[in-house]
Amino acid sequence: MITLYDIKPKFQALLRPLTKRLAAMGITANQITLFAAFGSLLVGGGLTLNADVAALFLILPLWMLIRMALNAIDGMLAREFNQQSDLGAYLNELCDVVADAALFIPFALVAPFSPVLVLLVIFLATLSEFVGLQGLTLGASRRYDGPLGKSDRALVFGILGLWVGINGVMPPWLYWLMPLLAALITITIFNRIVKGLAEAAEQ
Repeated sequence: MITLYDIKPKFQALLRPLTKRLAAMGITANQITLFAAFGSLLVGGGLTLNADVAALFLILPLWMLIRMALNAIDGMLAREFNQQSDLGAYLNELCDVVADAALFIPFALVAPFSPVLVLLVIFLATLSEFVGLQGLTLGASRRYDGPLGKSDRALVFGILGLWVGINGVMPPWLYWLMPLLAALITITIFNRIVKGLAEAAEQ
């Protein structure tokens, strides 16, 4: 199944001129990573504290797009400008799961979603990234298999933010979206385990 991660190279190509300018200015990959994380915490915290102001949710899809660009830029800075480091590897993974949690948690306060199910989605999303990393411990690659990887989740929640921001309310039937997302992330976890084991067996 094709996920947004599969079109990442084209997205990176669009951002490469900006990445070169940032590198020339002395901006580092770790700085970009931390900026994206702090920005996500500010956006997520602001929305959580003001979840009753529907129009503020319009910030979310815009920030999701900016964050996606920042994630691509920090990766290119690290790989293409010799900025890879052990600290950067930790920051990249840790900041991603923290940022996801911060940006998803406001929807626990948005009807018709269940807070428990939103928290379940956050937990499974974090678990899926942990499982993806486990491939490295087996001698395989870092697994990004879908059907609901990090970029795909960002797209879904960005669309939800746009919906809330424009309409103010969501239809009751969308209650079932969180269970569906949880199921898709569970399949993602399974796929990453199976394909990670298969890749490790081939090494």
